[in-house]
Amino acid sequence: MDSQGKVFVVTGGAGFIGSAVVRHLIAETPHRVVVADKLTYAGNLASLAPVAGDSRYRFVKADIADASGMARLLAEVRPGVVMHLAAESHVDRSIDGPAAFIQTNLVGTFSLLEAALGYWRSLDDERRTAFRFHHVSTDEVFGSGGPDSGFTEESPYRPNSPYSASKAGADHLARAWNRTYGLPVVTSNCSNNFGPYQFPEKLIPLMILNCLDERPLPVYGSGENIRDWLFVDDHARALLTIAEHGRSGAVYNVGGDARRTNIEVVRALCAIMDREAPRPSGGGYADLISFVEDRPGHDLRYAIDSTRTRRELGWAPRESFESGLAATIRWYLANRDWWEPIRAGTYRGERLGVTS
Repeated sequence: MDSQGKVFVVTGGAGFIGSAVVRHLIAETPHRVVVADKLTYAGNLASLAPVAGDSRYRFVKADIADASGMARLLAEVRPGVVMHLAAESHVDRSIDGPAAFIQTNLVGTFSLLEAALGYWRSLDDERRTAFRFHHVSTDEVFGSGGPDSGFTEESPYRPNSPYSASKAGADHLARAWNRTYGLPVVTSNCSNNFGPYQFPEKLIPLMILNCLDERPLPVYGSGENIRDWLFVDDHARALLTIAEHGRSGAVYNVGGDARRTNIEVVRALCAIMDREAPRPSGGGYADLISFVEDRPGHDLRYAIDSTRTRRELGWAPRESFESGLAATIRWYLANRDWWEPIRAGTYRGERLGVTS
């Protein structure tokens, strides 16, 4: 490619993981970035403020389900990589309203694949060979449990929520467009992400902000559900590595090797909050922990085996769970201007995903 680097089209680039990828691309590479985002409730242009003035960054409000609109965008900007992160992503919201998840995660992925296929077929041989469609997915497609060593790229799919089912279907579509039409697709499945700029419906930011408000810290069931945690900046580095060096047709798992029960996560968070921002009323934040009715169909355990990604591509996380959690808490304490408007309007911390 030319000295200015490639053009990356990042769908969902105003979201949590997408914006981390965009910030990384602009800060650490010569590549140009076009963000395509519909700006639904979790899309936030404030997450892109650090790069908004860079000449290599461009934002386009777009719906991935608009196949003709996406085809026009690809033809105009001529990307070398389409990194597909646009998705409805919260399990509790998928329980309350599954239709949006089917529309975005399934119909949207199909429409984007069709647009990318038409664009790819228009390229000359050199650009066709270099092009990648990077489909970004989740460990939740594998369902609950799995081997002690974690899910591998060959683990069977057993999705249990409307969210994970919609992502599993999108994964299968991406595979089919590679196998049937030859589109150079690479897929990645990641474990639970955490870090700065995460929408406060997710566990870690919700607990941080509830601590600051001295509100109850709701933990589902007994708190023994296990997740593998991955700091978002480590994930962003992995995604760039996979997009640039991953084999067409291959799947790569990305995990932080940081398995914790939910109650361990919350207690560790409370301990850091006790040091960084002691309770005005006295006592420890752990006193606010409240066990609540479990999520319907709550998967007991997720764990990712990222051996292939480490071995083939040389990636490894730089942050431990503890260092990443401390950095995350410090970021939320220092960036009230980012989360206070969300807390005041879009999402106030209410319980989602209760079927009865």
